[in-house]
Amino acid sequence: MEHNPATARLAEAAVAAQQHGAGNLLRIVLVVMVLGCVLTAWFLLRGYKQKDD
Repeated sequence: MEHNPATARLAEAAVAAQQHGAGNLLRIVLVVMVLGCVLTAWFLLRGYKQKDD
């Protein structure tokens, strides 16, 4: 294992921090998907509620 100076490691960390991909987009898609599933389940199960008259 070669020795890297601290400045080189700091520079690599700065470059890696700039490249943060689709993390926020993926979170938004997952939250919308979960909310859509919950609302769909509520809408479908609402019709199966038995009314006791």
